[in-house]
Amino acid sequence: MSRLDPHSCYDSDQPRTRHLLLELDVDFARRRVTGRVTLDLGAPSSGPLDLDTRRLTIAAATSGAGARIPFALGEEDPILGRRLRLDLPPGTSQVVIAYETDPEAVGLQWLEPAQTAGKRHPFMFTQFQPIHARTMIPCQDTPSVRAPYDAAVAVPDGLTAVMSAAPTEGGGTVQGGRRTLRFAMPQPVPSYLIALAVGDLTSRDLSPRSRVWAEPPTADAAAYEFAGIEEMIRAAEKMFGPYEWDRYDMLVLPPSFPYGGMENPRMTFLTPTVLAGDRSLVDLVAHEMAHSWTGNLVTNATMDHFWLNEGFTVWAERRILEALHGEEAAKLGWAIGQNALDESLARFPADSPFTVLRTHLEGVDPDEVYSSIPYEKGARFVAVLERAVGRERFDRFLRRYMDRFRFTSITTEEFGTFLESELPGVAARVDADAWLHRPGMPADAPVFRSEQLEALRALAQGWGSGARPAPEAINRWSANELLLYLQHLPRPLDEFSCRWLDANLRLMPQGNYEVLVEWLTIAAASDYPEAFPRIREVLTSVGRMKYLRPLYGALAATPRTRALAREIFAGAAQGYHPLSRRLVESVLEKHSK
Repeated sequence: MSRLDPHSCYDSDQPRTRHLLLELDVDFARRRVTGRVTLDLGAPSSGPLDLDTRRLTIAAATSGAGARIPFALGEEDPILGRRLRLDLPPGTSQVVIAYETDPEAVGLQWLEPAQTAGKRHPFMFTQFQPIHARTMIPCQDTPSVRAPYDAAVAVPDGLTAVMSAAPTEGGGTVQGGRRTLRFAMPQPVPSYLIALAVGDLTSRDLSPRSRVWAEPPTADAAAYEFAGIEEMIRAAEKMFGPYEWDRYDMLVLPPSFPYGGMENPRMTFLTPTVLAGDRSLVDLVAHEMAHSWTGNLVTNATMDHFWLNEGFTVWAERRILEALHGEEAAKLGWAIGQNALDESLARFPADSPFTVLRTHLEGVDPDEVYSSIPYEKGARFVAVLERAVGRERFDRFLRRYMDRFRFTSITTEEFGTFLESELPGVAARVDADAWLHRPGMPADAPVFRSEQLEALRALAQGWGSGARPAPEAINRWSANELLLYLQHLPRPLDEFSCRWLDANLRLMPQGNYEVLVEWLTIAAASDYPEAFPRIREVLTSVGRMKYLRPLYGALAATPRTRALAREIFAGAAQGYHPLSRRLVESVLEKHSK
């Protein structure tokens, strides 16, 4: 037996899935998906076949010809779920499994109408990264197995389904109050990139190859926010090569979505918190789009190599921002990322194995150690490689890298071998071992400087000695400049200082959530009561983990505001995604000791 992924039962000595056919029926009343999946194994096979499941009820397993296949579920593992072992009769080339999901499946979130923008219909969406496809599909739930898929999804008539796949002809059939929609993903994808959302959805075309989907009350705002998406796609193609997924569509989800975005091919899922009204947060899409090359086209083989997805993508995102907005915008992006990196490093001990890039996560839930480290430390390692050989040569290397590994999943070691063959000696020159295998940041990690960044930092750090931004300077600041200024302010602040900031920087009514949450975190840490209603409003309406962690963390740091944090969470928890609930519980538990 050869298990290559510590988070999967997949055995590389067993048959590998070559295609999935999903037949799904979405039942909002029971909060369950009833499913049938046909796994095509590509060739006649026999013997054991191990699949990943979590909280699935398995009804039956048969061959493609209908012959019964014996199966057994293993013991429950708190991280992995339960192994489903099938005993394939000789000559089995297809496996058909009938099953049902659990109402508490962590990979699916079910929303009542009151939790949606339209308030009239329920909503369901999936989030399978890192290891949650097994909560909706019995499968080889590892990034190292890629396969195309087709799907037929039955939903209540009047609702719409979208997937990380193209809609096909023959969809939209209505029978018995149920509407069946059909989809096809012809490119091979890992299981975590299978995605489904069902709700009252409408769309707006943005370009011949892009549209945005959203609930009707949100659709026009989303179309305005993302009107420039085609320019972003073209900028990315100039650097990284042709876009290989045919369409780049987006879905704006309800506010309980736990992430900023999810790079599902053909259908990026996005938080509604990017709809600032002034396009100041639209650059988040640059990150998800960059994944179309770095992450979706070339994928980490397991979560031990997650930096290959995210480090390259953060670096690529900032190259896109530089192409669109200039070098200064990219430097500000690096500076904001540095703040996130510093906060993540502070969460772990100095010698933590979770601050290396090439991790070893056997026995560790990847959701529990999720941080900015593979993103920001990984991006800085890529930037070091780029600086070592020069931009032109590195861009040529990147094109060859993506050509060589397109539609495959690789390890850090495979990347290292390719790097050495294409750019001999560079890994040693930049001490790649320190970046990949040692905790913390190397002493010579790159620092991204600009005059504007240094001026903002100095102004913020001079707060205690009376330095204040002039009104004319404030009016000229971009959203990112305002964010950087707030990030470098001391905290806690006294009540007079909080009141000055709010009045002069017009913070409380901010529509840009990056700025708003930074300000509210300052206010919470400063026990500034005038901000408490706005903090409550944000925490009861937004489930994005990036915002929940600092806000609950700041509130929980002192006894008086800790009680407020617990009160807010008690009322808001049911509206959060299960991943968000777990995060807040861990934050509150940490501060209760």
